[in-house]
Amino acid sequence: MAALGLLLASCAGNDAQAPQVGDKPTIVSLNPCTDAILAEVAAPGQLLAISHYSKDLRSSSMAAQDAARFASTGGTVEEVLALEPDIVVASTFLSPATMAAMADLGLEVRTFGAASTVEDSIAQVRELAALAGREDAGERLVAQIEQALEDSASAGESVEVALWQPGGIVPGEASLVSDLMRRTGFNSYAATRGMAQADYLSLEQVMADPPQVLLVAGTEVGQTHPVLDSVPDMRREIFDTRLLYCGGPTIIEAARRLAEIREGSV
Repeated sequence: MAALGLLLASCAGNDAQAPQVGDKPTIVSLNPCTDAILAEVAAPGQLLAISHYSKDLRSSSMAAQDAARFASTGGTVEEVLALEPDIVVASTFLSPATMAAMADLGLEVRTFGAASTVEDSIAQVRELAALAGREDAGERLVAQIEQALEDSASAGESVEVALWQPGGIVPGEASLVSDLMRRTGFNSYAATRGMAQADYLSLEQVMADPPQVLLVAGTEVGQTHPVLDSVPDMRREIFDTRLLYCGGPTIIEAARRLAEIREGSV
């Protein structure tokens, strides 16, 4: 709190508004999913910082070169306050204590949950673009997402797929990546077998009851075991963890990757 006191003292007697880019509000994002969307729709200089998660390949949905364009914070009140943003964009998982501290200091905080469908994500793109005063940029991104989905759609017979996520778990049907798999011509191995969100898929089950396509998005011992090479009639593909959880521009790359895998499976 001592650091916070110093920051507050440095602002004392200064009635000026926080800096803006033209007439657009400045923004700090603490959420890796909103990081990626705001990086696309915000004006140059408008996005003051992104979350530290987007600088870590294990948790980022952004390409490293895109994340490198922005400063980042660890999400502390002191760091955010020092940047003097007009708006702080955060996850709905932001701690109540941090939320209260930011509100007490006069920071406007907007929270966003995880999108579970394409429609949810498109709505988030539009909301974030409106928040930034960049509605036109939001509509351009929405058009790119819709075009990528149209280009990646499959009218043929669906292919059974198991998505093996970090930790050896499967996604639930009410998740964005599952929505994308359905749209690109896959049906869910996990759902067909009564598996739910975060259920564990063992190597033994894959060996005994293989899917047509196994998408490996983890590096656990079972997920990289050489015995998988011996499973007949099962295609195995690597699926980048960057494409698992976030929407916005991530949908474009995820849909194209899934379509590429689907084309190679028929």
